[in-house]
Amino acid sequence: MNATPATAPTTRKKIAVAGATGRLGRHVVDVLEEQGHDVVAISRAQGVDIVTGDGLAEALHGVEVVIDSAGTPSPDQQVATDFFTSAARNLRAAGEKAGVARIAAVSIIGIEASVVGYNAAKPAHEHALLEGALPVRILRAAQFHEFVPQLLAWGTQGDTGCVPRMGTQLVAARSVAEALVGLALEEGSGTATAPFPEIAGPREESLVGAATAYAAVHGPATVQGVSDPADPERDLFENGGLLPGPHATLAGPAFEEWAEGVN
Repeated sequence: MNATPATAPTTRKKIAVAGATGRLGRHVVDVLEEQGHDVVAISRAQGVDIVTGDGLAEALHGVEVVIDSAGTPSPDQQVATDFFTSAARNLRAAGEKAGVARIAAVSIIGIEASVVGYNAAKPAHEHALLEGALPVRILRAAQFHEFVPQLLAWGTQGDTGCVPRMGTQLVAARSVAEALVGLALEEGSGTATAPFPEIAGPREESLVGAATAYAAVHGPATVQGVSDPADPERDLFENGGLLPGPHATLAGPAFEEWAEGVN
């Protein structure tokens, strides 16, 4: 099905956003503010640390809903797992004490099959959130459009950018933010059960093809797909393991449209 634009709320709410300054979080804040909600931005820049819990109780005072869009830049599985599980437990415990109605969090399509790295830390994140009594809603998203220039930046040497061979259905972070806000504010109680709702872009594409389209506008001169036979997740990446299921919401804009608008 196709995504619909976010609509104005019928009731103004006080909503906390963890990771409010991040790639997804800043869009979540924008969507909430456009809808007229009171936003509590949670990040270290605001003096709140969800990993240690410092400042969290004060930040959640009077908050009705928590949206967890926080992430870690580390690709290391243990580092990412420690980050996500600590953050989830602190948000859940502080949220229960503050009397929030629910937590909504973002995850990744296909991560239940991941065995290494950042992706393998996300199931632990989901489980840590779901362990408590506080209702939790999880939205699994495809890779963001913004993922492509990041990978190119990491993998470019000279005039050639190297990216992994991967089947994906890239989606704009703004579209994910709109869907996450909608899920967080949806009336009803209780914890959502699997299959979790998913959001992806309008069509399946290869990461190499998307990177080539981006490079045609922004560089580098050439893009090369790489495949590591020693990578235990190579089959998952290359054979559709990260593609959405039939129940996924599909949301534009298409990647090429988004890439043309990037400065």
